[in-house]
Amino acid sequence: MSRPLDLAQLLDAGSPVIALAEAFRAAGHELYLVGGSVRDAWLKRAHEDLDFATDAVPEQTKKIVAPVASAIWLQGEAFGTVGAEVSGLRMEITTFRTESYQPASRHPEVEYASDIETDLSRRDFTINAMAISLPDKAPVDPFDGVEDLSAKLIRTPLDPIVSFTDDPLRMLRAFRFASQLDLKIDDAVLRAIEELRDEIKTVSAERIRDELSKLVIGKAPARALKQAEDVGITQHFLPELSDLKLEQDPVQKHKDVFHHTLAVMEKTEPVLELRLAALLHDIGKPKTRRIDPKEGVSFHHHEVVGAEMAAARLKALRFSNDVVHAVSEVIRLHHRFHTYRLGWSDSAVRRYVRDAGPLLPLLNGMVRADCTTRNQAFVKELARRMDELEGRIAELAAREELDKLRPELDGRQVMEQLGIPPGPLVGEAMEFLLELRLEEGLLGEDEARARLAEWWKQREA
Repeated sequence: MSRPLDLAQLLDAGSPVIALAEAFRAAGHELYLVGGSVRDAWLKRAHEDLDFATDAVPEQTKKIVAPVASAIWLQGEAFGTVGAEVSGLRMEITTFRTESYQPASRHPEVEYASDIETDLSRRDFTINAMAISLPDKAPVDPFDGVEDLSAKLIRTPLDPIVSFTDDPLRMLRAFRFASQLDLKIDDAVLRAIEELRDEIKTVSAERIRDELSKLVIGKAPARALKQAEDVGITQHFLPELSDLKLEQDPVQKHKDVFHHTLAVMEKTEPVLELRLAALLHDIGKPKTRRIDPKEGVSFHHHEVVGAEMAAARLKALRFSNDVVHAVSEVIRLHHRFHTYRLGWSDSAVRRYVRDAGPLLPLLNGMVRADCTTRNQAFVKELARRMDELEGRIAELAAREELDKLRPELDGRQVMEQLGIPPGPLVGEAMEFLLELRLEEGLLGEDEARARLAEWWKQREA
């Protein structure tokens, strides 16, 4: 869907949704709009999905939808769901059902229900257990979801023990919605999560990854992750987070590394790779912690150790290779900025840009956020230095092709000038030319050839 749906417009008389509902009614079946679109309509938030519930079984749904659908897909038919595209709208229509997940299964065990209230009762939270009856557009809210939205509260329709036993992932989903919508989790829900937290081990890494991704880019990820850690559930998929509580940051002495980490994450832009980098940027500190009687506590090379640990954790959670690379590289490089306290030479700027590559905006965002001290003078100084660096990058980019930092001669030109075949010597020459480019900038082809000749002569001597 290219743009968010206008639910009010979709429910106008004559709309495709109302026409579909009338087709179900004519066939003797009920149709309800359910799920996130109902919740978000109440919150006046954009929503891109249309989910419906019906008493019709999939075979009946296909017959009703076929005359008006431009496409039908049946991947979810075994679970009671028929997908369709109607007048350009993508939607899923599911038979009233209850569901539960078996250990390690990504697919629910489904039983059909006979009425909408039973269907809604087995949904994750009351805020998602609301419906709109169609075509009459009457609200259906048997578990006071609107009241909970008004109170900014996350509750389950049934006893939370029952809900989380049906699908243990819902425990993590509670924190995801708390972060996304800035809601408070009901105390009974938190107690149930603490009691059943070990059940999250039965959930596939892919399902945990998807919920964690939505959590970290939400409005309030710090509070949600703190609560998740408080009840002990993060031990099963992000144990490095709890380890940070044990480490005192020698710079941010008023905060332990755990609270510093959450503060940094929430300061970053809600971009998945950046939020994950912020969340994991200090996980190397416990392993690198050293105490010196004179220098105090230090965490030398924690960024290198942390980058390796972050890559391993993200791979275990089945994140894509692109995400793993981006996050681990930002972590590995995030202290590079602080090594240039006396100013940036052109060479240093080129190397910083070369090493960051396309991750430069994420890296700079990470560096800016990684300052949670109460010392406003220090905050202003760091911001000034980052402004200076970004200014230097822009200045050099205007004179040189910083986004294409490569030797001024290619391998073919090197072989022709030196009279050598492909092999290790060409690689050595290219490394020399790249180092020349980084150290001195663009010299021009003639000067590059002269320098290469001089290097070759000295090497042959």
